[in-house]
Amino acid sequence: MTKFRVWAPGKDQVELVLPSGRHAMHAEFRGWWSVQVDAPKEVDYAFSLDGGPPRPDPRSPRLPNGVHAAGRTVDHRAFAWRHDGFRAPPLSSALIYELHVGTFSKEGTFDGVARHLDHLLSLGVTHVELMPVHSFPGTHGWGYDGVGLFAPHEPYGGPDGLARLVDTCHGAGLAVLVDVVYNHLGPEGNYLWDFGPYFSKQHRTPWGEAVNLDGRGAAEVRRLFIDAALSWLRDYRADGLRIDAIEALFDTSAVHFLEELSTEVDALQAHLGRPLQLIAESGLNDPRVVRPREAGGYGIDAQWSDDFHHALHSVLTGEQSGYYSDFGRMSDLAKALGSAFVYDGNRSKFRERRHGRSTAGLSGHRFLGYTQTHDQVGNRAEGDRLCHIVSPARAKIAAAVMFTSPFVPMIFAGEEWAASSPFAFFADFMDPALHDAVREGRRAEFAAFGWAPEDIPDPMSRDTFLAAKLAWDEAAVGVHAEMLEWYRRLAALRRSTPSLTNGRLEEVDVRFAESERWLRYSRGAITVVFNVGPNEISTVLKNGELLLESGGVELTKDRMTVPPDAIGIVREGGR
Repeated sequence: MTKFRVWAPGKDQVELVLPSGRHAMHAEFRGWWSVQVDAPKEVDYAFSLDGGPPRPDPRSPRLPNGVHAAGRTVDHRAFAWRHDGFRAPPLSSALIYELHVGTFSKEGTFDGVARHLDHLLSLGVTHVELMPVHSFPGTHGWGYDGVGLFAPHEPYGGPDGLARLVDTCHGAGLAVLVDVVYNHLGPEGNYLWDFGPYFSKQHRTPWGEAVNLDGRGAAEVRRLFIDAALSWLRDYRADGLRIDAIEALFDTSAVHFLEELSTEVDALQAHLGRPLQLIAESGLNDPRVVRPREAGGYGIDAQWSDDFHHALHSVLTGEQSGYYSDFGRMSDLAKALGSAFVYDGNRSKFRERRHGRSTAGLSGHRFLGYTQTHDQVGNRAEGDRLCHIVSPARAKIAAAVMFTSPFVPMIFAGEEWAASSPFAFFADFMDPALHDAVREGRRAEFAAFGWAPEDIPDPMSRDTFLAAKLAWDEAAVGVHAEMLEWYRRLAALRRSTPSLTNGRLEEVDVRFAESERWLRYSRGAITVVFNVGPNEISTVLKNGELLLESGGVELTKDRMTVPPDAIGIVREGGR
């Protein structure tokens, strides 16, 4: 016998819908309904609420026929795991690689990702971060509009495909992080409205009503999302989660949702006997996110650091529109290198208010440093990568600063070889009205910056998705091969140099010249100097040994000369 349960408070009648027929469910406590039936281990099923049409279970472990059809049960014990002994390395020693399953390989599947693991290993990657893989509408998309919180996307390979990828990664010594989205769902295929009070009228997000984390019925809503998170870690043996846009998780409860989540993940970690890691995407600039619970924080292990990205990006590109209006000075990058947050209580021009709080006492290991992400590339009008905006020389500077920063480095797939393929926003909604709304919304967003509608890639066109697929053959030739070798050398230098992985923000010694546009910083015996000004600069060193350089840097016994758009990394003697 198989027991089916669903939370549907306020309903008068709930039925389990199986291929063999309908079964009346019995009301339990607090809005739960259940029934036991004789059913196969794997069977398609849905629920009918008060005589309405069948709806997929909010907890469906598989959606084999898409987000509008019945779900299917899954026997997670049936998969034959081969690498039980794998333990993820600590984030403090990580090199994270963010990828989109659909564009990473020709196949666009979990198995397609597995074919390229040797490339990641040769680069020195330790953690593979998968953009959202829970079920979403259509065949291709970014995944942030998903609705099947427990169900791996079927076109990627479904539950078995994800399990195979994780197991293969573990066999190769790679940890796997899964990107999860708990701040909104859908809208297409979002049937949570039918089941109960999953959304709040008290809080709103850019996507509509916020998830109900603190109102009536919130305990069961929180339970749904926490159970989904635990499922990726337990049933698919992921080593951690990246939690999307936590500033849209509105929660006035005494125990914040993130604190509850980190508590439960810690309990699962203790039970499984292997490390589990939580990383937040946060624009709050609030150190509580990554402070231990014992110190009044949420207990999240690390967070993305957009201030570091924005400071570095604006220095290299000169861009000053949108949120980049808060950046562009060498002093901003200097501050980011020493404290992660540029805005730590000071006034933000872009926000027109004070923003953030000091990170004093925190390690750089609490923050991810990156020059590109799916957001920072894909939210541009044409999805252009950094290498499409700046010269190869400046792209090399960006990579070198990232690898020698006190933060955990993260690469966005393809940046390591200056990939030619853009990564514009794309989706595959089935609702024609949603098609038009997304297309026109994208055009209107960038019209404010002077873009003509015809110049914006159509997010609903399959061609936009196909254009984003990586061209693996190019990685071995020309400027692409040169950039790939640069990344490999930087990753090797970071691995072999203790002072580059210690994370001590208070020991980062930064100097710069705003008008001349150069910056120099030291981490232990390692000194990094780059110049994006118009003139050659010269800096004094103590018995320097040039470890890596790009752009024609020259070194004598006590002085380094750095031409425009060049960078040098030196080990100084006596330090």
